[in-house]
Amino acid sequence: MTGMMFGDNLYKDKDRGGRPRFRSSDIENSSAPFLPTEYSVRAWLLPPPRLFQRVGRFIIVLFAILVSISFWLSLSVLHLDRLQSISDDEYKHPFYVLPESRVGELKDTLAGYKHRGEKCNLSSLDLHMPLGAVCPDRSSMLAALSSGGRIGRDAPYMPRGCDMQWFGTWEVCEILGRYSQVILVGDSMLRHVIGALNILIREDLGYGGVTDWNFSEEEKQKCFCNNQFNVRDCSIQGIFSTADVIKHNPLSLVCPKVIPDWNTDLRIEQIVRYPIPDDERRRFEREIDANPLQRKAFILGHGLWNNLEVDQAVSWLEAVLDMIELRTRARTQLRGRSPRQNLPVLLMTPNAAGEKKPDEWLVSQGNKALVRFEHAMAVQAAKRRVDHLGTWNMSIQATLYDGVHMDMRGNLVKAMMVLNWLNLLDV
Repeated sequence: MTGMMFGDNLYKDKDRGGRPRFRSSDIENSSAPFLPTEYSVRAWLLPPPRLFQRVGRFIIVLFAILVSISFWLSLSVLHLDRLQSISDDEYKHPFYVLPESRVGELKDTLAGYKHRGEKCNLSSLDLHMPLGAVCPDRSSMLAALSSGGRIGRDAPYMPRGCDMQWFGTWEVCEILGRYSQVILVGDSMLRHVIGALNILIREDLGYGGVTDWNFSEEEKQKCFCNNQFNVRDCSIQGIFSTADVIKHNPLSLVCPKVIPDWNTDLRIEQIVRYPIPDDERRRFEREIDANPLQRKAFILGHGLWNNLEVDQAVSWLEAVLDMIELRTRARTQLRGRSPRQNLPVLLMTPNAAGEKKPDEWLVSQGNKALVRFEHAMAVQAAKRRVDHLGTWNMSIQATLYDGVHMDMRGNLVKAMMVLNWLNLLDV
């Protein structure tokens, strides 16, 4: 058997990198009179390349960790400096940072209301917390109100992009007092909105939205606080006009006390179907003040009674606008390129559907249909230069006691949205 020359095994046995392996047994068994200096240096004196890779990776990771620690420490120092400069009221705000001009809004405007107590404990800060800058005009305001949200069920509502204001009683009365008439036209959802507006101008959480002056003791027990809205037998006894309050319980109306010449006619006309019945047409036209010099605003709401059919809802909208124009001799819709200003009209589309929505309505009036209807009516309103307020976003995470209607909390938020719109009509 031919003897193996030194180095044969070195070239036959190679590692994964293609380098020859050198084994001590090769030297011991070799008859060669010399050592393979080149290979012995590679094998014993130089570290393998894989070790270089591991050391390099370790250094990179260590450097990244040190940079991250340094970055977060610098942020912590800045945050601590910021916290030291925050006032106690501002620190109560969930996002800590609030413009200095709005810190005064961190107060409960419902604190002094009648019947506020253990059995009717509601704070305005439970409904909305001031956040960021207020929307500068009604276009941005309506977009923010329609697209906002909540962080959790029944949490304070937060408009998106810019904020609304939560007005105190004097501000509510002053805004409404700019108009001789503020008329709501629509269905039960609008009836609940005017109920919430009456709570604000009467400063009464217990019975502010209903005709409590003719309640029996049993009805007072049944219709207290949130039940003004949640119990159908109570909600249908809502206040339909300030004239009724002045006639039956004038001392409960706060606005004339804080603004002596306040005499706004705040009312609702329930017109829910299309075609509109003749008696409803005549009643509505009769209640509109025909004096064109008297300032008026109209809030319209429609949809569920016509099963969210867009064509019928548009026909209803145009019929109501035509009645307003006929009576006031003023314009409610854009006519060509005329520079004349329209009468202020706001269209409110229905809120979201809740878990208690009857099964037979889940397809035709479920949340998918409601969202599509809101988007379609926003387009139709824009074509007519009528303002639009969507309420699906503000209600999807709120309590809907029967799957359709919001409770007192949700309707107070809706009422404040309407007041923010009215406040910006001159801007």
